[in-house]
Amino acid sequence: MKENYSLVVVIQILNFSGPSFNWLISRDYNKLPYLNKLLLTISIGILCLGCKKEPSSTRLAQPLRIIAAANYKLPVYDYDHFKALLSVEEEGVVRVVNFWATWCKPCLKELPAFKQLYATYKDQKVEVILVSLDFPDQVETRLIPFIKDKDLKMPVIFLDDPHTNEWIPKVSPEWSGALPATAIITPDSFEFYEQSFDFDSLEAAVLNNK
Repeated sequence: MKENYSLVVVIQILNFSGPSFNWLISRDYNKLPYLNKLLLTISIGILCLGCKKEPSSTRLAQPLRIIAAANYKLPVYDYDHFKALLSVEEEGVVRVVNFWATWCKPCLKELPAFKQLYATYKDQKVEVILVSLDFPDQVETRLIPFIKDKDLKMPVIFLDDPHTNEWIPKVSPEWSGALPATAIITPDSFEFYEQSFDFDSLEAAVLNNK
C-alpha cells in the first residue's frame, strides 16, 4: 500500500464537509448538497488510489554506474554493489539470478526459458535477473544491441569486476566460474546450479523453492 497521506486527505475533506461523514455512514447520499457530493466523490477516489495494489517489480541494488547507449540504460555493478542481490528478505519472494554472456552458446540456448519464466510468474513474486558477464569493451557494441533485439523485459545488469577469483567463490563455493550458472534464492534458501535449463526444469526448480 502507498503512504497513508491519502487517508489523511480523506479525513480532512470529510471534516471540512461537516455532516457528510454521517450521511455516508447512513448511505443517504442523495440528501448531500452538491459541493459535499463532489468532495465525497473525490475523497473516495483518493482513498481507492491510495489502496491500489502496487505492480510487482524487482528491487535492484544501487548500481556502480549506468551505461547509456542506443536509448537503453544498463546498470553496471562490481561485486560489492551486486552482492545484495544474492539475498532476499521479503517472505514469499523467489529470486532467480542467471549468470550468462552473449558469447556463451549454452546461455543463449536457455535464454527463452528465462524469458518464459519471467512472463509466466512476474506477478507471482518470482523475480528474474540476468547478470551479464560479457567483455567490457563489447557492452555497447554487442550486449546492449542484443538486449534490445531480443526484447528482454526482465532486469539485465552488467557485472564488471575483474577479480573473478575472489568473487566467484563468494557467489557459491560450488561454482567453477563456468557459464551458464543460476542461483535460486528465497529468504530461507540459496540453491546454485552450474548447468543449463529448459523451461520445464527451470520452472520445477523455482516451484520447488517457492
